Amino acid sequence: QVLLEESGGGLVQAGGSLRLSCAASGRTFSSYAMGWFRQVPGKEREFVGHISPSGGSTDYADSVKGRFTISRGNFNNTVYLQMNSLKPEDTAVYYCAAALSGIATWYSLEYDYWGQGTQVTVSS
Repeated sequence: QVLLEESGGGLVQAGGSLRLSCAASGRTFSSYAMGWFRQVPGKEREFVGHISPSGGSTDYADSVKGRFTISRGNFNNTVYLQMNSLKPEDTAVYYCAAALSGIATWYSLEYDYWGQGTQVTVSS
């Protein structure tokens, strides 16, 4: 069982920044690939980005590339999503997810555990 808890969401003006955190339980966090997804009511969950177990490889959706950065601290079992130059269309509930396989992917079904999500609202 892996528990994930996101924090850091909130209300920000367009052009602003937020940093989301996702704290994970478990003694083998460093073996998990981690992903960030987001969802708007009435729409499917959307891939935002992922990071490999070592943190050496990341990938992002085109919509956030160059604005968002994922990092992780395997010493404190936490993954981060730094969001800069935020736009109103970034408004969503953001979820982190863990893939025990260690395979970082955009495909949500490859992830085994999910957090409860944190709301991000970007005002225009």
